[in-house]
Amino acid sequence: MGHVQDKAASALERIAASKRDAATIFVELDAERILAEAATIDARQAAGESLPLYGLLISIKDLFDEAGQRTTAGSRLLADREPAAVDAEVVRRLRAAGALPFGRTSMSEFAYSGVGLNPHHGTPGNVFDEARVPGGSSSGAALSVALGWCDAAIGTDTGGSVRVPAAVNGLVGFKPTQASVPRDGVHALSDTFDSVGPLSVDLATNLRCHEVLCDVETGTFADAPLPEGPLRLAVPTGAFVDDLDASVSAAFASATSRLVDAGHTLEPLDLSAVAEAMSVVRIVVSSEALAQYRDDLLVLERVGDPLVLSRIRAAEGFSEDEVPAARTLQRRIINRFSDALDGFDALIAPTVAIDAPTIEQARRDFATVNPAMLRNATLINLVYGCALTLPIARTEGPPGALMVAGAGGTDARVLSAGRAIEPLMLAAR
Repeated sequence: MGHVQDKAASALERIAASKRDAATIFVELDAERILAEAATIDARQAAGESLPLYGLLISIKDLFDEAGQRTTAGSRLLADREPAAVDAEVVRRLRAAGALPFGRTSMSEFAYSGVGLNPHHGTPGNVFDEARVPGGSSSGAALSVALGWCDAAIGTDTGGSVRVPAAVNGLVGFKPTQASVPRDGVHALSDTFDSVGPLSVDLATNLRCHEVLCDVETGTFADAPLPEGPLRLAVPTGAFVDDLDASVSAAFASATSRLVDAGHTLEPLDLSAVAEAMSVVRIVVSSEALAQYRDDLLVLERVGDPLVLSRIRAAEGFSEDEVPAARTLQRRIINRFSDALDGFDALIAPTVAIDAPTIEQARRDFATVNPAMLRNATLINLVYGCALTLPIARTEGPPGALMVAGAGGTDARVLSAGRAIEPLMLAAR
């Protein structure tokens, strides 16, 4: 067998031997299909085709169309829909680059949860503690990488659904500026906020995948020159850093200390206006979800996740003026955030404000736990920004998570800053 065939076969064997319940992580894992495609990729490589992602096993979130597969968005509502006729554009790009799509991963229903619960397929625990939530909505995506079964995963991020599960599972995750990666063939939750991004163990792999996703020359991000001299980093006040769990606060303090010791400049930046506009995301996403599923509400009462359905139905109580007012406020906040970050290399903040709760806590107190998990990541979606999450190594316990963020369109600057910051976060302290 060729390299990719050997690698895929080995991964399938590890999954079969694992004590983890793969059915809560993959909604489809067809070994015969995977090995057949692996053979094709090896043949393309042998024929001399240029394949920048040759040998990478990449899981696909169950929001992305794959030809011949059903895209169910983690919902029983869509379980019997017709299989997709063609690949989503990002899946096509991954295949063209020589990556092997390795199974379809489980997720929160319709991608509408930051904790990762799914009553239909079951909820996997995170990689560090099976009793605790995996983060959502790209829960299976994160576990497929964190457990060492895949090299990377493709997820979506509407309010943190790439960065939150990446953070909870000690991974790197990137939410790009929305327009940089196409969403053709991606089942939408919110056209206003949905973005497509990769999860991986390390930043180098993440950047290689992102280059393919946004169709730029190989090395554009992964091999770009690092910033000259110290970084100028904004440390927020009035947003992102309030009401942190003690361990999250300690991890962020450790991260800022490492950055200062390395000679980087950290400056406080008042972002209270961004925090005050937080309700915009809830109003817009709920209204867009209701518009999409309005005709299915009665069916969802029978077959849907009641926690997700309650978020969709919240829009039924909005006044006629609320959505337009929210969109107007968002435009204003986008401009304020962009202006505020002018001259900075990036903003740094904790990716999540709280430690991963238990699955039982998340079910019991979803209305409190879910927004707390999502809060910091969602603020970046609110301002149409881009953001990277990096693990913060610690001597004890799971790693913390540092978010490195910027205004929309500053992806290259943020990723360059991330490359400079990552080595500082890898040493346990």
